[in-house]
Amino acid sequence: MNNKIPEISSEKFRFVNNGERITDVKLETKPVGYFKDALQRFGKNKASIVATVIISLIILYAFLVPLFTFSHDAQFRDNYYKMKEPRIDKIAKMKLGFLDGGRKDTLNERAFINMIALGVAAESNEANGYNVVSLGEALESELCPVIRLSDIKTQNKDNYYTTRFDSVLSVGFIYKQVTQDEYKQMLDWQNETGIQLIYPIIADNEFSFDATDANWWYKTSANGTPLKKTNNGQYTSRSYKEDLVLEDNYERDSEGNVKFFRFVGGGDASTASYQVRILYYSYYQYINGFAPNYLLGTDSSGYDLALRMASGIRLSLILAFSVSIINFIIGAMYGAVEGYYGGAVDIIMERISDILVEVPFIVVSTLFQIHLAKKVGAVPSLLFAFVLTGWIGTASGVRTQFYRFKNQEYVMAARTLGASDARIIWKHIFPNSLGTIITSSALVIPGVIFSESMLSFLGIVNLGGSKFTSLGQLLSDASSKWISYPHLMFYPALIISLLMICFNLFGNGLRDAFNPSLRGVDE
Repeated sequence: MNNKIPEISSEKFRFVNNGERITDVKLETKPVGYFKDALQRFGKNKASIVATVIISLIILYAFLVPLFTFSHDAQFRDNYYKMKEPRIDKIAKMKLGFLDGGRKDTLNERAFINMIALGVAAESNEANGYNVVSLGEALESELCPVIRLSDIKTQNKDNYYTTRFDSVLSVGFIYKQVTQDEYKQMLDWQNETGIQLIYPIIADNEFSFDATDANWWYKTSANGTPLKKTNNGQYTSRSYKEDLVLEDNYERDSEGNVKFFRFVGGGDASTASYQVRILYYSYYQYINGFAPNYLLGTDSSGYDLALRMASGIRLSLILAFSVSIINFIIGAMYGAVEGYYGGAVDIIMERISDILVEVPFIVVSTLFQIHLAKKVGAVPSLLFAFVLTGWIGTASGVRTQFYRFKNQEYVMAARTLGASDARIIWKHIFPNSLGTIITSSALVIPGVIFSESMLSFLGIVNLGGSKFTSLGQLLSDASSKWISYPHLMFYPALIISLLMICFNLFGNGLRDAFNPSLRGVDE
């Protein structure tokens, strides 16, 4: 059999599509760096991106709110405006139904009338001879605390009024002792601004329900029920009606003119101090130069809650990042040494770690607060407590990574070429472990925030003060009041929850992004 392959001349061959481009696809590849690839994969994790945005907004809030609150700072407080609801003065006057200091409560008839009576008294001024207006007219006043009457219920023959009222204006009037020079300054400010500040003082007689309370300015019975003089000269009790006109109980001179002060203290008529009755809302503007504005209300001490929240967020984040960085440094060095050298070195160092990890953190933090805080302060002692054992988790992760990479070919090649141990550790092995270390360090942050909040809430650590506070301290202060004033606990709890959830999602995104097994994988 002839198995010879026949020869074919080259003339019989021709190129198909000679000189033509077969495809428009340009096949090119570019090397993608480790961190660029990690960033690309992190960007595909939507939950982590959302978490990053929320964390960024919280950080911006913490650092920008104090810069844009020009009227006062975080140390500004007012004893009369404690636990007040969110209020912006200009918005409150528009009666839009929000940021008006509104608080909802059910009042008995006596308390309800007294609440409206604050607006009645505030509208009484020298222009109308201090003649009082009806309750219905007072409801239209910007200075009347009652915003809306929702419901009226009768129980055991008594009426109860479900009312939404301005918690700031509900403070009403106060008595204050001033010098005669201060009194003149008040009058000058009142004349310059046109804002009524000083009001007639109340007579201390049989019609005065409480002589120490500057808000009971009208004639009442012994239990605070309004009285009205009848035609026969007798006084009868009156119930709530919009056309009810209260009869004032102001102190007057022999000519029937109201008095605006009474002498108190020592000295003669030219040197003795005055007791005056002032509308506190106006007095607040007089002493501070601005109206009461509280974006998130005030806390139980009278501080601006929005600024205290910003202070608490800054403290929590600075503490958490500081602990994370210190744990990163200590844990990386400790874990690198025990993972690289192994053997007896590893055994000894691991036993040290085992001893420290069994020490209860809450015991350490408590002892540090009892003894160390007196010398260095509460925050540094808390930082020491976190760092004492906090680096062990990072060290364990680094140790595992070093055991994984130290026998790789590139490490053996570097060792053969005479590279020192330090160079091999930090130049060859450590960069490959960096993703795991960064991830573990990021996940430390929510743990620190939670632990700090827990210690402050339990009262083990006291981070409250005029200069700074913590989110946990705000929760602790609100723990006995949150049922009546839910905003005191809602805002700090919301921020702590968001920080915990978002930092965990952020850490999970970093973990996936720096996972070498996912490098180059299109998710």
